[in-house]
Amino acid sequence: MSGSALPPFDPYDPLGIDDLLSDEDRAVRETVRNWAADRVLPYVADWYEAGELPVIRELARELGAIGALGMSLTGYGCAGASAVQYGLACLELEAADSGIRSLVSVQGSLAMYAIHRFGSEEQRQEWLPRMASGEVIGCFGLTEPDHGSDPAGMRTHAKRDGTDWVLNGRKMWITNGSVAGVAVVWARTDDAPDNPGFRGFVVPTDAPGFSAPEIKHKWSLRASVTSELVLDDVRLPADAVLPEGAGLKGPLSCLSHARYGIVWGAMGAARSSFESAREYAKTREQFGRPIGGFQLTQAKLADMAVELHKGILLAHHLGTRMDAGRLRPEQVSFGKLNNVREAIEICRTSRTILGANGISLEYPVMRHATNLESVLTYEGTVEMHQLVLGKALTGLDAFR
Repeated sequence: MSGSALPPFDPYDPLGIDDLLSDEDRAVRETVRNWAADRVLPYVADWYEAGELPVIRELARELGAIGALGMSLTGYGCAGASAVQYGLACLELEAADSGIRSLVSVQGSLAMYAIHRFGSEEQRQEWLPRMASGEVIGCFGLTEPDHGSDPAGMRTHAKRDGTDWVLNGRKMWITNGSVAGVAVVWARTDDAPDNPGFRGFVVPTDAPGFSAPEIKHKWSLRASVTSELVLDDVRLPADAVLPEGAGLKGPLSCLSHARYGIVWGAMGAARSSFESAREYAKTREQFGRPIGGFQLTQAKLADMAVELHKGILLAHHLGTRMDAGRLRPEQVSFGKLNNVREAIEICRTSRTILGANGISLEYPVMRHATNLESVLTYEGTVEMHQLVLGKALTGLDAFR
């Protein structure tokens, strides 16, 4: 190697992580990046300021057309992409906005994944092709107003009435809820004597008694549809049950799949903020020269770059483990905990480099920072992932 010329240093990829990607990986990334640049970035500041995503149905169909919905699933119109490719797509989508990545994650990693893994063949045939194309938007009802981190305490209840099921309850903070055509809803059941359990149900949102009022007055994930689900004597036939989804292992495995996408996605928000700060530092002049030439600014940029690309490397490592069938839930917690926490810090530090301009929607930094406050909480809070790792490290359960 002594006579070989080293490749030039790439400030966009300082660790050379792209060398780990295949041509197909890069093509997937480029497709999603170009779509986001064309269909999201020119408009997202206005959507965020207005607190709405008025074109969500059009975006869903376009995302379906490029294979981004349920992309790591196989069959039924799904792309059958690798876990790494799905992760790269999540990174590019969240580099545009966390709300757009949430739309895709809930559709593919929660609603579609639940039907694909736990549903009957009839349920898969009925829903998955239309969800993969974006014709039907899905949502996932697990969190309740009084039960987030402890799903075992859920109050939504499904009761047998002849061969039918009757559902009553409320779900809260449900992405896509108000625009969904189908909801995967988890409920407590008492169909086994003295043994209340939990089951998943495929609920068409036009079922009598189902409603999904949109949640307003959010200061985070504003370019996203967030709703409450209300189930008031919603009657469903026996075949609405996910046959393989009994117990809490079903929804928890769905959450693990969604958390994996967040590991990548958070680095997209961090990259967007970091690049804004880096470009700003090269052109913003104070005291007669660009602020990027001052030691304190360079220290901030160096520290951010280290955490950003360590996070991407961690995400890629977890993706290769998922593709090999070797990814454990504790490892997903490791990635979610680290990457979202570091992404928020990168956004905050980027804001300091931009100064007062950092709070303007002309730059993406404050938008990403406020979005990540939600990402830090959903799909498992910091504290929950710390305790997951604590239990794995010590063998002692601190949850109870």
